[in-house]
Amino acid sequence: MMTLLQAAEVAAETTRMGLGTLFMKGGWLMWPLLLLGGVAVFIFVERYMAIRKASTFDMNFMHRIRDYISDGKIGVAVELCKKTDSPIARMVEKGIERIGRPMSDVQTAIENVANLEVSKLENGLPFLATIAGGAPMIGFLGTVIGMVQTFMDMAAAGGTVDMTLLSSGMYVAMVTTVGGLCVGIPAYFGYNYLVARIEKLVFRMEANSIAFMDILNQPAQK
Repeated sequence: MMTLLQAAEVAAETTRMGLGTLFMKGGWLMWPLLLLGGVAVFIFVERYMAIRKASTFDMNFMHRIRDYISDGKIGVAVELCKKTDSPIARMVEKGIERIGRPMSDVQTAIENVANLEVSKLENGLPFLATIAGGAPMIGFLGTVIGMVQTFMDMAAAGGTVDMTLLSSGMYVAMVTTVGGLCVGIPAYFGYNYLVARIEKLVFRMEANSIAFMDILNQPAQK
């Protein structure tokens, strides 16, 4: 039977281990987890930069569009939209191109562009959500594999159980679990953060869509 002294020695050995050593103790499942972690970081940073760029918007944009349309400078308004690299500008540009058609057609065109812009912003997020849910599952798979390995080592050892003999399977069981959670938890929070940023941008797009439709209705009210 394992003594308290043996357990303390194994715990001390674990404390002295570096991250690289612990990584190797986790077995081959740590490599997929490392790959998923790198992909998750890449997706988060790339989507964060894209959403941040899309959220940058000139507050005077709609005022200038209103002035141009009121003055009949439709071409100038379109050029302003082309120079402004944002989803709202592309949405308004499509609406300006539909001026003269029924208001329902203008509204539909704006909504179609808005849906396309939101779809572009959400690119990669489903895979990030998959990593958030899949990485812990891979870690739990490592736990099961490690426990099976431990029981096999116990059976092979017979009546004498040495902690150093069982440590290999226990390392696989514990390290892969920690690795899966270390990948899955940040991916989960990162995914929800990006979704919240996109929803905030969608609300702003809806507000500007309503403002643009009000601009088109103003000449008819005079």
